[in-house]
Amino acid sequence: QLQLVESGGGLVQPGGSLRLSCHASGFALDNYAIGWFRQAPGKEREGVSCISSSDGVTDYSVSVKGRSAISRDNAENTVYLQIDSLKPEDTAVYYCAARLYFCSDPTPGRFRSWGQGTQVTVSS
Repeated sequence: QLQLVESGGGLVQPGGSLRLSCHASGFALDNYAIGWFRQAPGKEREGVSCISSSDGVTDYSVSVKGRSAISRDNAENTVYLQIDSLKPEDTAVYYCAARLYFCSDPTPGRFRSWGQGTQVTVSS
């Protein structure tokens, strides 16, 4: 059974950094694209970043582009999302999700397996 577990969230001051982790169990990540999404209270879930399986092609939303980096370690079965220069508007629950191979059209409905999320709060 595919299982994803996020970690690394917490309370961070504006301008700080976080590295979120998404660890997979029950399957090997090699053939899966992993997307990161976030959902703030009262808002729809939005895509943040995605990394494809074999070629490692990455994609970022406008909201985090230039201050974030997604990476994967297939040996550790883990995908990471680093976000720098955090802003209060980055506050949300962050989820990772898996789908086969590629990140094309990285909307939530295209991902079939989801973690339970990790809370990120950016506040002074």
